[in-house]
Amino acid sequence: QVHLVESGGGLVQAGGSLRLSCKAPRMITSTFNSAIMGWYRQAPGKERELVATMTHGREANYAESVKGRFTMSRDSTRKTVYLQMNDLKPEDTAVYYCNRVTQGLPWGQGTQVTVAS
Repeated sequence: QVHLVESGGGLVQAGGSLRLSCKAPRMITSTFNSAIMGWYRQAPGKERELVATMTHGREANYAESVKGRFTMSRDSTRKTVYLQMNDLKPEDTAVYYCNRVTQGLPWGQGTQVTVAS
């Protein structure tokens, strides 16, 4: 039973852009609307890290490493969160996941982002 479905990853050159999407098909709308959602990433050999969060009030916070380059948004009607990633760098290469920040759901499969130098 899939709780989170990420998509939109790919291979890009440094300086390029990607827009990731994450749907939460099993989450009821009211739960999604009240949830603080987050985007995480895990690079090879590293721990999973939180890169962006957004409250139900659409207040966003970002890790220093992505601030000014990544923008998170959410669409309540689609129960989907997005991550617009600009000016990508090779160090952004990772598998990207979304999840509820508190009371996390089972992880999805993630979406691979590879940035070539």
